Amino acid sequence: MAPPMGGRGGRFLTDEEMENRPKVTKELLIRIFSYLKPYTKQFCLVLAAILISSIFNLLPSVLTGKIIDEGLIGRSMSKLVTFIVLSLLVTLAANLIGVLESYLNTWIAQHITFDMRNKMYLHLQKMSQRFFTTNNQGDIITRMTSDISGVQQIITSTLTSIISNSITLVVALVVMFQKNWILALIGLVVVPLFTIPTRSAGKTRWSITNESQACSDEINGILNETLSVSGQLLVKLFGREQHEYEKYEKVNKKMIDLNIRESMAGRWFRVVLSTFSSIGPMLLYLVGGILMMKFDSDLTVGDVSVLVALLSRMYGPVNQLLNIQVDWIRSMSMFTRIFSYFDMPVEIENAPDAITPTEVDGRVEFNNVGFYYDEERQILKDINFELESGKCVAIVGPSGSGKSTLVNLIPRLYDVTSGTVTFDDVDVRNLDLGFLRQHIGIVSQETYLFNGTIRDNLLYAKPDATEEELISACKQANIYDMIQNQEDGLDTLVGNRGLKLSGGEKQRISIARVLLKDPTIMIFDEATSALDSISEQKIQDAIEPLIESRTSILIAHRLSTILAADEILVIQDGVIAERGTHDELVGAGGVYTQLYETQFSKAMPAKDEPFEYTEGED
Repeated sequence: MAPPMGGRGGRFLTDEEMENRPKVTKELLIRIFSYLKPYTKQFCLVLAAILISSIFNLLPSVLTGKIIDEGLIGRSMSKLVTFIVLSLLVTLAANLIGVLESYLNTWIAQHITFDMRNKMYLHLQKMSQRFFTTNNQGDIITRMTSDISGVQQIITSTLTSIISNSITLVVALVVMFQKNWILALIGLVVVPLFTIPTRSAGKTRWSITNESQACSDEINGILNETLSVSGQLLVKLFGREQHEYEKYEKVNKKMIDLNIRESMAGRWFRVVLSTFSSIGPMLLYLVGGILMMKFDSDLTVGDVSVLVALLSRMYGPVNQLLNIQVDWIRSMSMFTRIFSYFDMPVEIENAPDAITPTEVDGRVEFNNVGFYYDEERQILKDINFELESGKCVAIVGPSGSGKSTLVNLIPRLYDVTSGTVTFDDVDVRNLDLGFLRQHIGIVSQETYLFNGTIRDNLLYAKPDATEEELISACKQANIYDMIQNQEDGLDTLVGNRGLKLSGGEKQRISIARVLLKDPTIMIFDEATSALDSISEQKIQDAIEPLIESRTSILIAHRLSTILAADEILVIQDGVIAERGTHDELVGAGGVYTQLYETQFSKAMPAKDEPFEYTEGED
């Protein structure tokens, strides 16, 4: 029986994996096995099943000796039938126990991944906005999916492989030494040598596989570039069809050559291995014959057959255990990556004695507030202002001045690095997070809608909202007429990220969603940016009545709305450069005057129509 080859390139570590392999410590192992602790009883059953199954799988090899010696050579039909039936029953029992072991193993693995996914998702939900803006989204999803899914493979394959292969080897060696210690020693020395062809051929195939992967990536790159809509248009316009075909043909030919080399490498390996692996049984037959014929040993033909069968049974386990380092290192790396996320501190969380006020006024105050993402670059410096209940503050300033960052400090999407932000005279860091965010509604420039219906997206703010409440919110947001014109009304599908709707429609649904939340403070963060004038006017018509009835903060809206604000704050380079009413600021000759002359005045409307003020992203 030839030892099995590893998977396609899976039995060897890459240079990067070798360089970055984690340091395995006692603490790391304890942490890993802590996830098994809730399932200790089930895991003990798995160990018992593996032990019994491993012994039962070797029993047919032992019974082969009985079949030969007592059944065939002893010419006893009853014993022949008995041992054959017993061998079949043992094999059946081993397979049934194997099914049980596989089920329990999979059950444990699935529940551990279930626990880890829940824990990771809960942990990620607690992370601050800084985490999601600084970490690659693909990496975050990989931790939640591929890495944690890999844990299942570790438990069902790596861990149980070590246990079952070790048990098989120990039991096989015990039986072999019991039969004849000389032949057992020969088997013990010879078996590891048979893995040499496996490793040699595996390295060859691994090298070819790496080349094939690089070639495949090149082919995919050509296909993605030249068969896309834009790519094909470019190819046609420049008449490069033949050039692209020749480039593709060259890479395709290289891939075919690599596939042939890989296939033949495996074929030659099997020829060499088949020949080489027959040496072990032949040695046992030779030495066993010498012992029986020259030294009058009490060995029987059945004993030698048992030893040869057990030797063949040892090929696979030895090969897998010698290669287990690869799976082990990859497993440790996977756990290390997962734990690195678990160990990231939660920057923004409830204080131990978080306050939940019974009465809400909605007064906000910034006291000497400073903020930075990176200590070397201060975003906000010494910000001081007060927003009284029912009042409106407009915030304007050049792009990148920190306007959006400033308002994000109120619901604690970020925490101040110095100073305090208070809500009804209480530091927001001392308020219950749920309470704080429930009383603050933000309509941002980048509207996000979930892939579902309009109703689904509205109910996200208030799951128990009535039909009348939904309609009322839509009317206030100036979107109800559009919804009525849809065949499915509120049950109209919006598509992924709301792509079936226009930018203005998405924004008005976003406003309706915030209205259902019924917040104490409304924040409009460039809610009309990058929209056409008609959509902007509809949103403006929805916003203006709201700021008259609620405490509100406005960023970068048209001048008519800014004029309605009780105070205008001009932010430049992270500080409040100017403050006051429009009339006070426009003639001051400062930043606001410059903004007015370069942006507001250019958007001068017809008589009696409002100005428009647009601005890029912060």
